[in-house]
Formats: sequence, C-alpha cells, structure tokens
Amino acid sequence: MKNKKLYDFLPSGNSYKIRLLFTQMGMPFERINVNILQGETRTPEFLIKNPNGKIPVLEINTGKYLAESNAILMYLSEGTEFLPYDRFLRAQVLQWLFFEQYSHEPFIATSRFWISILGKAEEYRIAIEQKREPGYAALKIMENHLKTHNFFVNERYTIADIALFAYTHVADEGGFDLTIFPYIQAWIKRVKSQPRYISITEERNFAE
Repeated sequence: MKNKKLYDFLPSGNSYKIRLLFTQMGMPFERINVNILQGETRTPEFLIKNPNGKIPVLEINTGKYLAESNAILMYLSEGTEFLPYDRFLRAQVLQWLFFEQYSHEPFIATSRFWISILGKAEEYRIAIEQKREPGYAALKIMENHLKTHNFFVNERYTIADIALFAYTHVADEGGFDLTIFPYIQAWIKRVKSQPRYISITEERNFAE
C-alpha cells in the first residue's frame, strides 16, 4: 500500500490530531471520509476495522488497523521530533495524552459535538451544563501549566500539544470561554505558528 489510509470525519478533533501530525511530518496519506452522523462507523465493513465503531482509524497496511487517536499519534511519531527519546519525557507526553482523553475530551469535545455539530444545544442543555465545571477544571490545569511553559513537555512542540490543541482551540464551539485563559490563548498562537500547520476544517488531497 503506497500511503497509509486515515478513516476520518473532518469536524472531529480526534481525527484532526492525525491529519495535523501527518501534515507537519510531511508524510502523505489517503483520507477516507466516514460520516459518523449517518451511521457509517456502525456498518459491518467498518466494524472489522474498529470493533468500537469510532474514528479515527489508521490503516497501516492492507488489513492492519490501529484505532484511538492518541495511540495513532504515538505510533506515527515514534523516532521523530514530535516524541522525545528520553524515557521520563516520553512518560510526560503519555501523562498529557491520558489527561486529554480522561479529563479534557469527555467534557470539552462532547459539548462541542452536541452544540456545533449536532446543533442540539437545547436538547442536551442539562448534560452540557453538567460538563461545564469539569471542562473548565481541565482548562485551568492547562492554563496553570502554560504560565511557566511554552509547550507541555520539555519546552518543545510534541504530540502532547497536538492532542490537547485539537479540542482546546475550538472549545468556544462547545460554549467554553477561552478569553479568560490568556496563557492558553498564547499557546494556541504558538501551535498555529508551527511549520506546516493546517486548520481543523482544511481538506486537501493528501495522497498526492
């Protein structure tokens, strides 16, 4: 297989992590759109690729698949500048990846999905309100860290930044006020200034 295939839904922050890393690594890949709103991750064909029925999924070789966005980030960044070689620094990257998936994404990403992708803010109003406090708690932890750091690990741009950036920079689409977090805002600008940056809505033929 010439290029790795990424099964992707363009608005998804989890998928965006992978597109951003691929692009910043200068590695070509084939993007295959999977519309989660139309149940395309629940078909028998897709469930062979990921029994959990979620995107993103990376097809490494024909019939060889890897799911979970942060696991894909780890796999792709191995041996590159985006993942430290030092054992402790790598563990710190993992620490932030786990934080993103456990303490950050379930509150910030889910709110954005209900409000801006499904357009059902009123229907999910109570659930959205319940996610406010833990979502802001995660942002405050990031803000406090960024008061004394330019990036999350070893003062270098790594997949820890990519993982946290994906949903943080669009947190306002989930009703979170980022204007009260000046250090997060400054970090967002730093991430956007990295070489080969692409936006979450950017789509192109990456297979060329």
